[in-house]
Amino acid sequence: MGDLLQSVQRILATTPARWLSLAETLPVELLTRPPAPEEWSALECLQHLLDTEQVVFSTRLQAFMASRDLEAFDPNTRSAALPISRGPAELAAAFAECRAASLVTLNQVTPADLSRTAHHPELGEVSLTQMLHQWIAHDLMHTVQAERAMMQPFITGSGPWRVYFADHEVKSEV
Repeated sequence: MGDLLQSVQRILATTPARWLSLAETLPVELLTRPPAPEEWSALECLQHLLDTEQVVFSTRLQAFMASRDLEAFDPNTRSAALPISRGPAELAAAFAECRAASLVTLNQVTPADLSRTAHHPELGEVSLTQMLHQWIAHDLMHTVQAERAMMQPFITGSGPWRVYFADHEVKSEV
């Protein structure tokens, strides 16, 4: 992947633009539609990304830089588990603002800092390099999860082409 810090900056910078575009373009009904009972809608995925941007990744990045231990995070105790009180555009804008601040902090990390380690209460010793990889994977995973949620009504309406979406269709357990 070449220069990790450059890759991290570039990939993390794309996510807010994607969300701003989705929030400004798509109907709220599509953004709030869960793919199946007990699964997150696209907007709930965005709320989770905002939560983790505010209290997980930026905090962990600062902890690594200050040689402090990391704290555990339970996504079920954050607002992704609660009803969403903001509209899509407002939520996307808040995420973009938080991400911009995180990218400023991330820009201060040097290649020498990548070897820093910290203690995670569940995982033991982890490195900053590993956390940066996890941050990107987490970002992309929840963006894909959101897009998968938005695909569902279109998959079910695709008639004989539906078989081509078997890997993406969320089956409701009834």
